[in-house]
Amino acid sequence: MNKPGSLLPSVLLKALADPVRLRIVEMLARPDAACCSIADRVCACDLERLLGLTQPTISHHMKRLSNAGLVEARKAGKYVFYRLNRTRFHTLAAWLEELAGEPAEGAYPVFAEDEA
Repeated sequence: MNKPGSLLPSVLLKALADPVRLRIVEMLARPDAACCSIADRVCACDLERLLGLTQPTISHHMKRLSNAGLVEARKAGKYVFYRLNRTRFHTLAAWLEELAGEPAEGAYPVFAEDEA
């Protein structure tokens, strides 16, 4: 399922593995317009306030999410606005659904714990 130019699911999952980044993604999925946020975008300053984190901490997490292609950033003056790259989430969801499908008989190895 990995197409040329696409990120591996492991890169996407690693970016989502942090609890703070998961909270950020949840906030971006359902943006609640606050002081600076607009329509489907959330301002970094609002993330700082809502999560109680510093600007450098938010910047670090947003860089990880952006590098994985899960979040898009747009600078407007002194503000940076973020939104989810929903296409990337759909791609990841399709990969997970493929894994969750019906296995072929004998497709999974027996784990050591199952043998005991």
